[in-house]
Amino acid sequence: MDAQTDSLRLADSHCHLDDRQFASDRMEVIERGQEAGVDYLLAIGTGDGPPDLEAGVRLADEYPFIYATVGIHPNDAAKTGPDIFRHLEGLLRHPKVRAMGEIGLDYHWDVPKETQVPVFREQLALAAEVRLPVVIHTRDAWNDTLEELKKHWVPTGLPCLMHCFTGDAEMARECLELGFYLAFGGVTTFPKSQAIREAARITPIDRMLLETDAPYLAPVPHRGKRNEPAYVADTARAIAAIRGMSPEELAQKTTENFARLFESEGKDLPRAPSGYTENFTDTEHHTD
Repeated sequence: MDAQTDSLRLADSHCHLDDRQFASDRMEVIERGQEAGVDYLLAIGTGDGPPDLEAGVRLADEYPFIYATVGIHPNDAAKTGPDIFRHLEGLLRHPKVRAMGEIGLDYHWDVPKETQVPVFREQLALAAEVRLPVVIHTRDAWNDTLEELKKHWVPTGLPCLMHCFTGDAEMARECLELGFYLAFGGVTTFPKSQAIREAARITPIDRMLLETDAPYLAPVPHRGKRNEPAYVADTARAIAAIRGMSPEELAQKTTENFARLFESEGKDLPRAPSGYTENFTDTEHHTD
């Protein structure tokens, strides 16, 4: 086992283990994650979109340390209908499903806003009904995404996790003021990601999670390769250096946050925090 990772206890809060890139060695990938210290995985269940909504559930049913989300990605919003929402509502009651996600708004591609917004709102309502957190995807739609969350999610008092946070410190503050959690992934380690590193530096440790978004966005030193859960250790070490803390402490704290949000089966789900105190570590640890 890698001496750098054998003392880290980690959680990967966002991975697409159902992806075809893992078809030939999925079991080995999961085992490498365990060897690297990954105690928890959250398998994102959006898959290729409706009608199949069980991509994450199938994996969670196989492994006790894997939990699942279910949801309709904004890019698949046009595939929805009443039967799909009924199926989704039923899956939200599966014992290994711990969040609705990834859901949100994505204006990068050609799915009309008018198609995406109603699907986003319906999923927020379903998650609120069963009192599960939401995992949010936003791309080229920051203002609209936050406005929808302010109107339709913040009043529930339930947790919200901003997946693959790639905003700057001001955007982080906006989310933190709303009580949201931020998940940082491999992009945080890229040379030109100074603004994201500053966001990671100021985020309170009790509001931070780690993720890979595997098989996408592998961190340095694996950039350009297929990402996998074991590489969350590299992101942990990079963010720990930015914050002036040990990788072991950062791994422990972010894994505790994961357990608090996703291991409770909805019974003891924490309310979204109100207010926050920034991490005031000096900037001498920043690297480019």
